[in-house]
Amino acid sequence: MAWLSRALRVAATCPPPVLGPRALTGRAGPTTEKSVPYQRTLKEAQGPSAVAQGPSQPLPSTANVVVIGGGSLGCQTLYHLAKLGVSGAVLLERERLTSGTTWHTAGLLWQLRPSDVEVELLAHTRRVVSRDLEEETGLHTGWIQNGGLFIASNRQRLDEYKRLMSLGKAYGVESHVLSPAETKALYPLMNVDDLYGTLYVPHDGTMDPAGTCTTLARAAAARGAQVIENCPVTGIHVRTDDFGVRRVAAVETEHGSIQTPCVVNCAGVWASAVGRMAGVKVPLVAMHHAYVVTERIEGIQNMPNVRDHDASVYLRLQGDALSVGGYEANPIFWEEVSDKFAFGLFDLDWDVFTQHIEGAINRVPVLEKTGVKSTVCGPESFTPDHKPLMGEAPELRGFYLGCGFNSAGMMLGGGCGQELAHWIIQGRPEKDMYSYDIRRFHHLLTDHRRWIRERSHESYAKNYSVVFPHDEPLAGRNMRTDPLHEELLARGCVFQERQGWERPGWFTPQGTAPVLQYDYYGAYGNQAHEDYTYGCLLGDEYTFDFPPHHDVIKKECLACRGAAAVFNMSYFGKFYLVGLDARKAADWLFSADVSRPPGDGYYLAVGGAVAQHNWSHISTVLQDQKFRCQLIDSSEDLGMISIQGPASRTILQEVLDADLSNEAFPFSTHKLVRAAGHLVRAMRLSFVGELGWELHVPRSACVPVYQAVMTAGTKHGLVNAGYRAIDSLSIEKGYRHWHADLRPDDSPLEAGLAFTCKLKSAVPFLGREALEKQRAHGLPRRLVCFTVDEKVPMFGLEAIWRNGQVVGHIRRADFGFFIDKTLAYGYIRDPSGGPVSLDFVKSGDYALERMGVTYPAQAHLRSPFDPDNKRVKGIY
Repeated sequence: MAWLSRALRVAATCPPPVLGPRALTGRAGPTTEKSVPYQRTLKEAQGPSAVAQGPSQPLPSTANVVVIGGGSLGCQTLYHLAKLGVSGAVLLERERLTSGTTWHTAGLLWQLRPSDVEVELLAHTRRVVSRDLEEETGLHTGWIQNGGLFIASNRQRLDEYKRLMSLGKAYGVESHVLSPAETKALYPLMNVDDLYGTLYVPHDGTMDPAGTCTTLARAAAARGAQVIENCPVTGIHVRTDDFGVRRVAAVETEHGSIQTPCVVNCAGVWASAVGRMAGVKVPLVAMHHAYVVTERIEGIQNMPNVRDHDASVYLRLQGDALSVGGYEANPIFWEEVSDKFAFGLFDLDWDVFTQHIEGAINRVPVLEKTGVKSTVCGPESFTPDHKPLMGEAPELRGFYLGCGFNSAGMMLGGGCGQELAHWIIQGRPEKDMYSYDIRRFHHLLTDHRRWIRERSHESYAKNYSVVFPHDEPLAGRNMRTDPLHEELLARGCVFQERQGWERPGWFTPQGTAPVLQYDYYGAYGNQAHEDYTYGCLLGDEYTFDFPPHHDVIKKECLACRGAAAVFNMSYFGKFYLVGLDARKAADWLFSADVSRPPGDGYYLAVGGAVAQHNWSHISTVLQDQKFRCQLIDSSEDLGMISIQGPASRTILQEVLDADLSNEAFPFSTHKLVRAAGHLVRAMRLSFVGELGWELHVPRSACVPVYQAVMTAGTKHGLVNAGYRAIDSLSIEKGYRHWHADLRPDDSPLEAGLAFTCKLKSAVPFLGREALEKQRAHGLPRRLVCFTVDEKVPMFGLEAIWRNGQVVGHIRRADFGFFIDKTLAYGYIRDPSGGPVSLDFVKSGDYALERMGVTYPAQAHLRSPFDPDNKRVKGIY
């Protein structure tokens, strides 16, 4: 019998491994089979290869949807497609259900995560496995509600848990912050000497992968879906339609083909290989993930599952034993993914796993003398931003992704399977799935091997890190830089990363802070960076309080309000919509009236973080509506500089050869002008609520134009400012941010943007019918601005209380330096279920709950800063 303590000592006395390229590589195939928790449930009698025996049932000649992969996501997607009424849905599994990675997963379900959307997805998974499937089939899925316990051994971790607790109140998730003594009473075997506290969620639990997937398959089959095992997919047939658009036509297998217009890639670790069959890039990597199963532990029965994030270890209740696993900084990559791998495992590398033993023994000391019954080391897939890959691939219509779940495929499977089914049926999900949408990644990144590898490594290594509001990746940086990058770096710019672009975050007065090549946190023989200025500045952000450079951002904001600031926004997407049907397309695509004379085109400036998503969405609409026009991407050809503030007109009048008076250059107009001798497009717009202009500049002219602006602004107090200042200034003015105040599941009416919709005209546009229906029935929720007099930082996810009831949560919050208050925006609902009227908003008594503490708040129907819009008109 192996003891955990003995394994720790043996690993410590072994010579250190040679960490080079070979150390990154896993063995090519599975090792001898091991005893694992689900062996009896999943593995049948040994015999000839099941695949060699042929498919488990005959293949249909056609199908409306073909799901590839019989793991958690494949089974959940098939089940939800069938439940939503899709006939002719087929799941193809190359071996047997769960044989890839699902069979060995730990099966933990935690209801609280630092994302409101994920809380909703997790809630649906829990309903499916704990209630719906058993009601529908009479079968028990193996769900065990033993609760979950998050461990905090430092103050910041406990603050994070308090944030989760406050968010949970908005969704009815019961949770309790416990003291060390209360934790000891709940879990007597736990060492609590080093704890600050814990978060206890009594309705968390454990799923059985085999029981869940078997029941899903049976429930789907009862509704007419087919599950075909032992049927490897060998190819995807693609056709090109009359408009040159690539579309799915059929799925090829070793046993015949199925004609279908829709394929769903739920192949997990093997999703990249399936993608290559169709010419679709799937940005994920495979890594080893391990846990050990202990012998019997007296007194462990009925204990909650444990996540000790700071020790990077989890403890899963396994009857009268524990499964012990975690996430390390030096995971082993599986370089050559075998298509023959089924119900297989790798040998456990104790040198890598040792750190988890140390953490486990510290937390539950009885483990030091507990035997190891089995080791489980199998493959899992990880993505560059630690979010799944979902939705329709931009390269191929009808090809959907449901993969890359970063070891969370079981607990997110129900919610994501339902949303993927909605996506396929109606062309969009019901919830905000933008963070999961494959279209979030720029096409230059999705097949960039180094970027995918670095970012996926970091996402694995930081899986249990505290999620701070302003964290930035250190991996995969400097992929896309604009012409002003070096100029701004020399002026103290601290950069942020958005979809490969380096954009200005804020400007430090303490010298330069370049982003260095990724050091893998010192793993694999890499030398960790020392005295890394950028890393140190980023470390200062690791707080739920105001960061040390809070006053630096304050100076940027107040300079913009009092004089002028220049913002480099070159990372924006810049598109041209041109062609015979450009006007028809614009009328249909955009809710606002953007009519132009026939034959004219449109210039679109789109936030860089969502540029690829917007490009893909517009392209899809153009294809579906068969508009005779095209979208041209000029993002790399143009830079964008925004000069904002009371002195902006005076400064730019020295640089531009145009009259900038209100009469000659009104708000929301544009002109081609010359700046420092270069032809640029000037637009009088503002996203910070000030008099200002944007200059859209040819790439080669960006530096001289920027330098001319800075020279002219020297005597007028012009300063450089970054996106941290934009965040503060824009929320102070009440301008909405995409994916915070505005998401795909929000409507313009709910967001207070009815003025952007041409509802008074008869012009049809995408979404018009839904808005008219919502207007007729009343708004189920409404976006409200809140201010808090007490100077306390808020970042989003805070619970909104109205008259003693939780009515929503904050989407976005920041400090407004001009009004000297915290501002927050969130959607509120009427607890009675009725529409949310303006009177309902005005009549409430509000408070915002931050980390378990409530703060009185004032609700506003419009921003308290410059409510009459005088400043953008140049009236000061």
